[in-house]
Amino acid sequence: MTAVIIVIVALVVILAIALIVSYNRFVKQRNLIQESWRQIDVELHRRYDLIPNLVETVRAYAAHERHVFEEVARLRTQAVGAEGATPEQRAAAEGQLSGALRQMMISVEAYPQLQSNQNFLGLQRELTDTEDRIAAGRRFYNANVGDYNTRIEAFPSNLIASSFKFEKAGYFEVKDESVRSVPQVSFGTIGSVDGEQAPPQMPAGGHSSGQIQPPLPGDQQGYQQQGGYQQLPPQNQGQPPAGAPRPQDGQPPFTGA
Repeated sequence: MTAVIIVIVALVVILAIALIVSYNRFVKQRNLIQESWRQIDVELHRRYDLIPNLVETVRAYAAHERHVFEEVARLRTQAVGAEGATPEQRAAAEGQLSGALRQMMISVEAYPQLQSNQNFLGLQRELTDTEDRIAAGRRFYNANVGDYNTRIEAFPSNLIASSFKFEKAGYFEVKDESVRSVPQVSFGTIGSVDGEQAPPQMPAGGHSSGQIQPPLPGDQQGYQQQGGYQQLPPQNQGQPPAGAPRPQDGQPPFTGA
């Protein structure tokens, strides 16, 4: 009887320890997700601060691009107002803002003076660095969300999640198709390099222009002049024809007919 009680108590203790460990792990993962999201939020606010300065700098050189500036300002206000929304809603707002910024940067390519403005170049560099940090933070956040959501669905940790009301977290995914699409790469004509022409194709006869043609049987003119090559002299120049008598000593050599 005493042994049975000891076994039961041991099982209860083991289950209690497993329950505590699983619960604490859920709490740790949830806090890690919140911390990684705060890092993203910091970078998003930094981008919100850079956008007005960038727009004003561009407006000084491209004032007639008014519709582009208005769209960027509207979407920035929309993104700032979505701070308390879910990550999915924030991602949708940020995707629209990124698309408007990209459109503005494309429109300023027609202004060489703006491209040489140091203030614009500095703001553009800061915005690019901020976008890179946002992308890195998004990957870290989504990885933590994936681990957390997997434990909520897997057995037996799903029993702990349902008992203590742990809910799945939302991903912060890019919705801009221009970012997600695969770039198109063209290699041009096989056997050629960009800016160079492919080598000429061989005609049906097996010879291409600019090559020396071998002489046909009975052709006494040697190789023909083609492609800029000099015509070779006949092979029998200065030699007597076949069957002619050899010159005797003291006679001039045969020079041909």
